[in-house]
Amino acid sequence: MLENRKTKGFAIEPSDPHVYAPFDGTVIQTMESKHVVGLCSNDGVEVLIHVGIDTVDMNGTGFTLHCAEGDQVKRGQLLLTFDAKAIEKAGHPTITVVIVTNTDNYKSVNMEKDGAVSAMDCVLTVGS
Repeated sequence: MLENRKTKGFAIEPSDPHVYAPFDGTVIQTMESKHVVGLCSNDGVEVLIHVGIDTVDMNGTGFTLHCAEGDQVKRGQLLLTFDAKAIEKAGHPTITVVIVTNTDNYKSVNMEKDGAVSAMDCVLTVGS
């Protein structure tokens, strides 16, 4: 688990070039570089999903957003796709980071699954 004083989350080496909404909520952030999606669940959990390391340098090449700020999304809805080969060709790792950006609002943020995971597995939970 990634952790500092303000945020907790995890990193994953993706085997699938699709990013899906982990919960029902609202898209609260995207970037022109298309490699980041920020979400807020219907019950207030804020999550940032960041595909690749230093991929902002790619200026959107290899990324396709399937959502926009303000969109209401459902768990399992496709948010973004990426071209892993383009990321690697640009010299960046494809490691994807998922961070609870409002960690301080919760008593606990816990990893529920470690190792290999599949899309829509429950990997992280928060407790009030």
